[in-house]
Amino acid sequence: MAKSGKDDAVSIPIDDANTGAEAPSSPTCANDSATAADAKSAAEGAAAETVEAEVLEGEPEEAEKSAESAEGEKLADDAEAEAEKAAAELAAAKAEAAEWKDKFMRLHAEWDTYRRRTNEQREAEKVRAAEKLVTSLLPVIDDFERTIDYAEKNGEGELLGGVRAVHSKFVGVLEKDGVEVIDPAGEAFDALEAQAVATVPDTEAFDETVHEVYQKGYRLGAKVIRPAMVTVTTGGPKRPKPEEDETEE
Repeated sequence: MAKSGKDDAVSIPIDDANTGAEAPSSPTCANDSATAADAKSAAEGAAAETVEAEVLEGEPEEAEKSAESAEGEKLADDAEAEAEKAAAELAAAKAEAAEWKDKFMRLHAEWDTYRRRTNEQREAEKVRAAEKLVTSLLPVIDDFERTIDYAEKNGEGELLGGVRAVHSKFVGVLEKDGVEVIDPAGEAFDALEAQAVATVPDTEAFDETVHEVYQKGYRLGAKVIRPAMVTVTTGGPKRPKPEEDETEE
């Protein structure tokens, strides 16, 4: 009986051995499996982070490239606009220069025409003035010729009177055309109208008085065309200055 009980104690069921059921794994195997899973998960996370980082890094570069491209296009557009504006301004400047050149040429031609016409008119006026003067002097020449002819035929008795008459007529023609005779005998010497050729001592006359007129002068309008040639007194009293008229209050 004791033997039988021992056998019962060590007997292993055959069914359990043949079923091939897995025995519970040891704690070491379980830990190794968890470590491998964690490593794989960590690797996958790192790979995902790397991809995400690469994506994040690529997006700013693409954005920067896009911004640079947009800025380049804007600069190109601005440069093209400036070029078009400069071309338009250049064309306008050329047109304006051409217009001013045309105006200058027209004005220059008009000035040449005006100057030519003015010179022609001035020459014509000189001819007309000379013609008028000569026409006025022709009767005087006729009178001189008649006086000479009378003196030759009838003697010289009346020659002086005839010459005086012709001289008076001649001076009248000149005065009619605006010529004035300068004959300052006995007047104060005026250097603007007379030229002193000699001095004459005279204590009775005022100093610098015209004593004698050697040659009369002539004035045309306000211009002295020939000063008179005179002698001037010296040694006499000073000529008093003309008194100014006192205005009544």
